[in-house]
Amino acid sequence: MAAEVELLLDAHAEVGEGPIWHPEDGTLLWVDINGHAVHRYHPDSGRDESFDVGAPVGSAAYRASGGLVLAMAKGFAFFDFTRGRVQPLAPIEADDPTTLMNDGKADSRGRFWAGTLVLDSSQPGGSLYRLDVDCRVTRMVEGVICSNGLGWSPDDRQMYYVDSMIRRLDVFDFEAAGGTLANRRPLVELPADLGVPDGLTVDADGFVWLAVWGGWCVRRYSPRGELEREIRLPVSQVSSCTFGGPDLRDLYITSAWEDFTPERHAREPHAGALFRCRPGPQGLPANEYRG
Repeated sequence: MAAEVELLLDAHAEVGEGPIWHPEDGTLLWVDINGHAVHRYHPDSGRDESFDVGAPVGSAAYRASGGLVLAMAKGFAFFDFTRGRVQPLAPIEADDPTTLMNDGKADSRGRFWAGTLVLDSSQPGGSLYRLDVDCRVTRMVEGVICSNGLGWSPDDRQMYYVDSMIRRLDVFDFEAAGGTLANRRPLVELPADLGVPDGLTVDADGFVWLAVWGGWCVRRYSPRGELEREIRLPVSQVSSCTFGGPDLRDLYITSAWEDFTPERHAREPHAGALFRCRPGPQGLPANEYRG
C-alpha cells in the first residue's frame, strides 16, 4: 500500500493550493494564494510558469472557452493567459474585510463553486457560493469558518465539502441538474492532534483523498468514511491534491509554509513544494467552467 513520494518542484510557495490537471496540454495548474500567483507546471520539462494576478487567489478552474475562472480575494474573475489580464466578474463579500475567498472547483454541469474563510477563524462568517454559467452567483452554504476542499462522487449524487475549522469532511446529497444540495451530514471528523482537513480529490472508485494541514499526510477514505490508507509527506502543511498524468494515476500534492519561523523552515526545507506519487487508483478528469 506504500507509495513513494517524489519531490517534483521545490516551489517554496507560501500557500500552494488548488491543483488541477489539464489533459489537453499535459500541465498542472496550481495557485500560491498569498503569492498572488497562478502557476502552470509542465511535468515533461519541469518548467513552471507563474502569472501574477495582483491579489490573493484561492482557486481556479479552466474555462471551456479559454483561460481561467478565479476565486480572487473578494470575488470571481476571469483570467486570460495570453494577455495576462484579470477581468473582475462578481464581487463576493466585498464590504467585509474579515473574509477572503478560498478553495473551489467546477462541477459536471460547468458551474464553479468556491467559498470564503474568516481570517481570524473566530466565528462562522463565511459561505460557499455557486457561480452559474450565466455568471449569476448563489449563496449555497452559510455559517462557514473556513470553506475548503470540495468534490463530487463519480455518480454525481454526492458532494463532499470541508469546513476546516470544525475539523470535518461532510457530504451532501447533490442534484446535478439544478446544482442543489440537501441532507448535509458528517463523513469524517479529525481529532485535534491529527491536523486540519484541507483540500481533496475523488478517485474513480469513489474514494476521497483528503490533504491534512498540520498532519504531514494525505488520507484516503471510503464513501462510508472509513480510512483506507495514509500517504506520509516530508512537510507538515499538506494543502491539496489531484490526479493527473496521461492515465490519471499520478497524485499531485501541494504544500505550504504559512506562518513558519526560521527554525521551522530549517526543519522543513521543502515546505511549499509540489510532490507526486503513484498510489495505484485512477482519478477523475477535472471539470471546466462553461461560462
